[in-house]
Amino acid sequence: MNIGIYVIPVVLTIILAFGLIRRQPVFELFIKGARQGIASVFKIIPSIIALVCAVTMLRSSGLLDALINLVSPVLEPLGFPPQLLPLSLLRPVSGSGSLAVLSDIYKNFGADSFIGKAASVMMGSTETTFYAIAVYFGSVGISKTRHTVPAALMADFTGMVMAVLSTRLF
Repeated sequence: MNIGIYVIPVVLTIILAFGLIRRQPVFELFIKGARQGIASVFKIIPSIIALVCAVTMLRSSGLLDALINLVSPVLEPLGFPPQLLPLSLLRPVSGSGSLAVLSDIYKNFGADSFIGKAASVMMGSTETTFYAIAVYFGSVGISKTRHTVPAALMADFTGMVMAVLSTRLF
């Protein structure tokens, strides 16, 4: 028996019952929340379009391949596969772009190869930093991120390095 199909209806029923017990105008509050959600979407769409455009231009221009060729002599002695560089660069910017790169890695090296396993761990250990900042900060109208970007990028870098190290270790 699959109880998963009952989770959403049960949660919605609990929310509805709780609102009715507290004598709240449930439908009006729902409509108000939906309006706020749509307003948030319109605030963040320009940032999302800019990120998608930038990622597409980076991949299509060949700049990514040139960067890999330039940095490979430095990465290989450190034990970081240069084939993971495109994923490392795109992951903080775009989830869909990094999924496309992950798919290419699987196709070229296999999901069970060291590079495939390290890429999988990297995807799970890092965040689409700029997308998350654009969505969360943009939805509440914050334009100055202060220390958020450097701290988030350091966390992504740590996740990427540890993905390779932990894959090598285990």
